Amino acid sequence: MSAPDLSALVTQIAVRARAASLALATAPTAQKDAALSALAALIPAAETELLAANLLDVEAARAAGLPAASLDRLTLTPARLAHLAEAVAQVATLPDPVGQVLEAWTRPNGLRIRQVRVPIGVIGIIYEARPNVTIDCAVLCLKSGNACILRGGKEIFNTNTAFAALVQRALAEAGLPADAVQLIPTTDRAALNHLLKLDTLIHCIIPRGGESLIRFVAENSTIPVIKHYTGVCFVYVDRAADPAMAEAILVNAKTQRPGVCNAAEQLLVHADIAATVLPRLAAALAARGVTLRTDAAAGAILAAAAPVIPAEAASEADFRAEFLDLVIAVRVVPDLEAAVAIINRDGSGHTDVIVTADEAAARRFQAAVDSAVVPWNASTRFNDGFEFGFGAEIGISTDRLHARGPMGLKELCSYKYLIDGDGQVRG
Repeated sequence: MSAPDLSALVTQIAVRARAASLALATAPTAQKDAALSALAALIPAAETELLAANLLDVEAARAAGLPAASLDRLTLTPARLAHLAEAVAQVATLPDPVGQVLEAWTRPNGLRIRQVRVPIGVIGIIYEARPNVTIDCAVLCLKSGNACILRGGKEIFNTNTAFAALVQRALAEAGLPADAVQLIPTTDRAALNHLLKLDTLIHCIIPRGGESLIRFVAENSTIPVIKHYTGVCFVYVDRAADPAMAEAILVNAKTQRPGVCNAAEQLLVHADIAATVLPRLAAALAARGVTLRTDAAAGAILAAAAPVIPAEAASEADFRAEFLDLVIAVRVVPDLEAAVAIINRDGSGHTDVIVTADEAAARRFQAAVDSAVVPWNASTRFNDGFEFGFGAEIGISTDRLHARGPMGLKELCSYKYLIDGDGQVRG
């Protein structure tokens, strides 16, 4: 497709999305929920077709040499489809944020002012090889009254196309404009460049993917961008940690799905317990295929206590790395304050955990660590819209303006002021 034709295609998609957003902004909750309920039923009904489309993408990605963790991220299974359908059904049961009154007051002159939640408008979502994103973003935008334009990666194009068709079918069944959810129907990178310049039609861009994609979007967009660059997530095992709990949390955080942004990438262990607890943690990780990259102190402990565990000396870059694989960097720290300083310096502000039985230490850690989500005695993997009860998430923001952490329905709204008067004029 020529550049003028591609530009016209993307622009027309945005024009239609803007028109759909104005209709969707005032759609009744019952109508939006009807579309969501229809989609929740369509996903399992279309399982065969969805898995067939996904298999085309997976086979092409495997032939292209994508690593195992990346293949896992783009692979659909019956269980994952069932989870997606459950997430859609859950969103249908959530309160509609549109029209909620945030504040109300009356001025001395009798003016009655209300601050009311409203949709943002048109949201562009740019993402890579994550098939669930198409559904998660579509349903959250729909419930919050926003139109969305989806631009997925080429590795998942067949799957995304099949999902987008289901969403548009559900919208039509509920009497809502199908243009409220549109997929850019090309993998041409130039389409993204055109999309990022349509600031008169699109109100927000949310990129989901690797750091290079997010930086490209942030640097080339004339539209406001909500982003997180990396998920360099830490687990800090404090001196008062229960070893069995620390092991269970760490293994889950690192190995349940190592290729996702809320997987643990960095381990810090308090020096007072490192000699006894670190070999246990390292053995549990090694049993699940995890390679450890250690600082000198951690390496010495493991060499003395557990020489059969695979470990190698870490580089400086390893201590700031998002591996997205079965690799973790390990350091021994002298105390909690050192752990906090390391996390605030080397982390990405995503999700950082403390494991401890000392509540005072936990509260200090939670207050001092400058991250979007700071769990105490729980896995990093709980930084997730579904686990928060949001039904799904549009993304996990590490920004500080507008939204931070899992972005659910409320984070997809702005607000406006409604003023009721009795003929007042300003003197």
